[in-house]
Amino acid sequence: MTETITAEELKNKMENEDNFTLINVLTKESYEEEHIPGSINIPYQDIAQHYKELNKDEDIIVHCSDEFCDASSIAYEKLNKLGFDNVIDFEGGIEKWKEKGYPIEKGG
Repeated sequence: MTETITAEELKNKMENEDNFTLINVLTKESYEEEHIPGSINIPYQDIAQHYKELNKDEDIIVHCSDEFCDASSIAYEKLNKLGFDNVIDFEGGIEKWKEKGYPIEKGG
């Protein structure tokens, strides 16, 4: 079963300075257009090439654009198959983040 997180829970983790990695799994172009502050960009197609850069001891939160985007679900499954058991899917993605009025950043 996929573990998920809400926008409010993610914001709380950020404010509490919890140890986690937030991954925007969309394209580089989408990431540069807008992204959640503190997130890194690893497109879901590239997860298998970059997973060794991730810390298995902290939560890995993946997200894409919105609740209808399946890129974060694909990234979630790939990371699980690569041995990560601490992956969380922020299903609402950047659209839910913006809907809550939380800040976004632009650029790389």
